[in-house]
This record gives sequence, structure tokens and C-alpha cells, in this order.
Amino acid sequence: MMMLGLGSVGLVLLSLAVQSGQGAQDSAVWSREETTERNYYTRYHNMSEITAWMEQMKRENPDVVSSMVYGQTYERRDITLLKIGLSSTGRKKAIWMDCGIHAREWIAPAFCQYFVREILRTYKTDTKVNEMMKNLDFYITPVLNVDGYIYSWHNESTRLWRKSRSPGTGGCTCYGTDLNRNFYANWGMVGVSTDCCSQTYCGTKALSESEARAVTDMLGKMREDILAFLTIHSYGQLILVPYGHPNISAPNYDELMEVGLEAAKAIKAVHGMDYTVGTSPDVLYANSGSSRDFARLIGIPLSFTFELRDKGEHGFELPEDQIQPTCEEAYAGAHHIITYAHNKVFYSYAATVTATLWTTLLAAWVSSATVL
Repeated sequence: MMMLGLGSVGLVLLSLAVQSGQGAQDSAVWSREETTERNYYTRYHNMSEITAWMEQMKRENPDVVSSMVYGQTYERRDITLLKIGLSSTGRKKAIWMDCGIHAREWIAPAFCQYFVREILRTYKTDTKVNEMMKNLDFYITPVLNVDGYIYSWHNESTRLWRKSRSPGTGGCTCYGTDLNRNFYANWGMVGVSTDCCSQTYCGTKALSESEARAVTDMLGKMREDILAFLTIHSYGQLILVPYGHPNISAPNYDELMEVGLEAAKAIKAVHGMDYTVGTSPDVLYANSGSSRDFARLIGIPLSFTFELRDKGEHGFELPEDQIQPTCEEAYAGAHHIITYAHNKVFYSYAATVTATLWTTLLAAWVSSATVL
């Protein structure tokens, strides 16, 4: 792919983006027209564009942004995260966010990009964001299921691909495992299929997929430092708390619900959208083997799944004109959770009231701001 730099002047995307991977055909993605920094975040972007954007974020913010390859996909593509935070001589706490574990949920990577843009845009002028950048490092994976995401851009017939791209076993000719059913968290118990052609195929065993292993290894190394785990999906307008099994409750279920409900209030204050909060069995369906549940099982106290817009009108094919408002409201919700997690550690429980006030003010500002 040919690309000029992303910055205040803008970028120009030329020709077709072609990315190859072992075991997969070259994927020629849809051509893109000229865009600018102002409207870049109102568009969906293919993997080549997102990779170039990640490099640009590092070049433009070398003091606070670095990248890390922490695994490879089945097709031998790198799984890369951005680490964002102000330098510190001491050990820092962390926030984990991943997007794009399900390939067809394009609004999720768009949100990760928006989130990165917002914290980098505001940390020098917003005292709260600056404080959190001093105390926390953000580990953000814009696209976890890289193989599947690239495949979903191949053409219109593959647009709704969900799973990874690993081949079936035991004579099954279908491809892909549902990565969010493959974690070592009550694996294979409920809400899964053992048919490799199913959308919810959980794999041959827990962690059969390299993508799930990569996240598991990172969380295992960092679990004492991670204050909040956020995994971003669509659709349904939900904030889901552990656990996906109907007979198992998180030890801090009440706290998770309280924080989730306040995040939903912050979301609603931006554009009036209602998000439902609860466990997956209560508000969606039972499931097992999710990354959210695994994060809570290993001791990460605040673990949430965001299911972004909408409630089914467009489903996974959310129009681009809804990217910005979706990201604005989701940012307010995520910011509330992160602020709560930060204040709980650095200011004690009493200070969490500040998080609610701050996100309310943020929501009011976003809703009144001029649309870019």
C-alpha cells in the first residue's frame, strides 16, 4: 500500500492495499479515497491503514507511544499493541483494551483508534488525563483477530466473517475458531459449539488458537498491574460483566454492576443512547471461554465487554456516519471505568465520586461540541 503521512495536513491513500499471509490468499481490499486527519476517524480502515496509523502514532508521539508485538496469528501475522503513557522510574499500573477479536465488528477497531487519538489529544491540557498518563500505561490492541479482519475486507461476500482463519481438524473442511470462546475460562461449558463450521466453535481445546494464547500470556505477565480489562465488540449496546456462565458470579459483582451502570449513564449523556448492563446470561446469552471472564478469573478486578451500536437495525454493518457518535459515547463510558479504576488505587474509594462528575461533564461537553 502507498501512503503519505497522517497528520494535520492529512493523508492520501493510493491504489489497493495488499497484505499477504501464510496459508491465505493475497487480500486486495477496497480502494480508498483522499481523506484528512479531521475525517480519518469517521471512516473504517483496513489492516494496512491501521498498521500505518500505529506507526504514525509512534512517530508523532515518541515520548508517550511505543508498540509491542506480543504474538502471531495462525497465518503468521504480528499481533501488535500500542503502549501509551508518560515515562516513569517506578512500576506503573495498567489498563488493557483490545478491539477486533471478532472480524466483522469493524466499529471496534474504529473505537480503539478513536480512543488513542483522544487520550493523545487531551493529555497535555486535561489535568485528569495527564494524571492518569503519569500513573497508568494503556495497552491497546486495535485489531486482535488480524487474519479474520483482513479476510472480512477481501470482498463483500466475506464482510461478515467472524472467526479466526485456522483450518478445521478431524476432517472438517470449515475454517476458523471463535476466539472469544477459546480462553481458559469455563471453556466449552455453555454457549459454544464443537462443530467447526459453527460461528461459536470453541476450538479443539482451550487456547488452541495462537491469538488467545498471546493475550493469555500477556495478561498472565501483567495481571498484578492491570486495573481494568476492556474488550470492545458490537453490536447490542451492552456493557457485560463476568461471568458468562449462568451459575457463576464474580466476587465483586456488585462493584462491577455499579461501575457499569455509571458508565452507561455517561454514555447516555452524550447522545441519548441506552446501554444495558449485566452478565451475558442475564442480558444476552450464556457463553464460556471469553477473554472477559478469563481476565476476571486471574484476578483483574474490573473486566468488561462493550457491545457498541446498534441494536440490530444495521448490526455489524454500522454505517460510517455513526462511527463518530458511537465512539464519542463509548469513550465517555470507558473513561468512567478507567477513572474509577485509577481513583480506587490512587485516591481510595471515596474519590470515585469524582469519576462520575468528570464523565458527566465530559459527556455534556461532547454532546455540545461541533461535529468534526
